Amino acid sequence: MSGTNQDIQGGCLCGGVRFSYSGELGGSLGLVTLCHCSQCRKVTGFAAAVVPARMAGFAITQGGDLVREYESSPGKVRAFCGLCGSPVYSRRASLPDALRLRLGVLDNPPPDLKIQAHIFTEGAPAWAETDDAPRYPGIEPGRP
Repeated sequence: MSGTNQDIQGGCLCGGVRFSYSGELGGSLGLVTLCHCSQCRKVTGFAAAVVPARMAGFAITQGGDLVREYESSPGKVRAFCGLCGSPVYSRRASLPDALRLRLGVLDNPPPDLKIQAHIFTEGAPAWAETDDAPRYPGIEPGRP
């Protein structure tokens, strides 16, 4: 990810929460990461793919009353839709100008947005590691 300015929109699974973001993604703000810590695995069911962003460019455009924040560790808040549970962003009290957007909720991610680092990999279960399993554009063959 080049860190260039972006104008993006996103939202949760049910469509109740919508947001816009205008500004730098990644770049000087930090790496685009896939976090394998136990908290991220519990929140998403796997690992959390995130991109650093600036709070100043972020706005909830719909469903602000649906956004719930949970302090998952001292000073760290995870925000999600209170209806469908989709994680939207996280932020730290010690970094009030920054947030980390969840890649899965971006409507049209910039094409150069790629994972630059896997973090908290020590202790990650074997199923969470990168593997050579086949990839399919839709559901796997043989699934009813």
